[in-house]
Amino acid sequence: LIYVGGSMTGQFSEFMVSNDALDDPSELRSRMDDLGYLFFRKLQDPDKLLDLRKDILSTIQAGGWLVPGSNLIDGIADPSKRCTEGDSEYPAVYHEVYKLESFHSAAHWAPVVDTMSKIVNGSAVPHPSKIARLWFPQFTDHTTPAHQDFVHFQGDFDTYTCWTPVGDCPRELGGLAIKPRTHKSRSVYDHHFSLGAGSLTVEGDDLEGDWLTTDYEIGDCLMFHSLTLHQALPNITEDRLRISLDNRYQSLESPIGEFQLVPHMSQIHPLPWDEVYANWESTELQYYWLNMFDEIIPRDNSYADKGFTEALSLATTGDDKAILKLRRTITNNPYSDDANAASAVLKDLDLL
Repeated sequence: LIYVGGSMTGQFSEFMVSNDALDDPSELRSRMDDLGYLFFRKLQDPDKLLDLRKDILSTIQAGGWLVPGSNLIDGIADPSKRCTEGDSEYPAVYHEVYKLESFHSAAHWAPVVDTMSKIVNGSAVPHPSKIARLWFPQFTDHTTPAHQDFVHFQGDFDTYTCWTPVGDCPRELGGLAIKPRTHKSRSVYDHHFSLGAGSLTVEGDDLEGDWLTTDYEIGDCLMFHSLTLHQALPNITEDRLRISLDNRYQSLESPIGEFQLVPHMSQIHPLPWDEVYANWESTELQYYWLNMFDEIIPRDNSYADKGFTEALSLATTGDDKAILKLRRTITNNPYSDDANAASAVLKDLDLL
């Protein structure tokens, strides 16, 4: 079933599998140009991903998010610790995951980089700003909504995401879904306020039509264009965390968005690279991108600003999700202009 705006509607179809084209770069590019995505079975080494899963879950366990005494590899979440990227308590655990050398190294594994290089027809470079998605079960209001990645990482349209589940990811655990060919207009859709990662979503008729997904197995991965519409399915399992990687790649010759050179979520939960690298055994991937890109594009804040303005307006009507957004804004950056605007609205509602 398709998850749109908090409700289930319609049916999913299966991805086209592109393993048959791995040795044919022109065919890979043709399929990406046509569909806006490529899906591969077992492109990545399941054993290496299982080792990474153990590293990540050991860190999460130390942070107190797992049920004490449960089997580590199952990732059984303690529902009382439920939180997400906008919550002030989230970085206490997420930052520790972010410091893992194994987590950053995964973006540089040869099967993915080599495939991305075929897609861009040159040298593909992973963005420094790697992302881990740590998603609690039964937290469906915060499911990542339908959107285009470009509004978040910007830079060049021809930038690509590789989404990798770190463990098997059947539909009920909340894998990714794609609306194919939505990149063909070479334009950014109109995005609006939403909860979920990124806080922006596409709505209405733009969501109509075929959506694709699958029951992912460890080693599978999904690559897609920055303008391709996609969304997460809700994690409706009883108690399992969904763990996945969002790594972005582009041609070395393309411009990069400036905030792809800093750790993920730095705008709300600052974390300097020196802290990320403090306990690494190797220096090979530390600051690997310095002096690599000829053009760095300043961030366009208009997408985020529009979403926040909509949240302010919705909050005045009593919208619970918008009110939560304003509360998080005040907590995460209490002296910012956005926090001042949020405080004014909540005071008018007698909620502050």
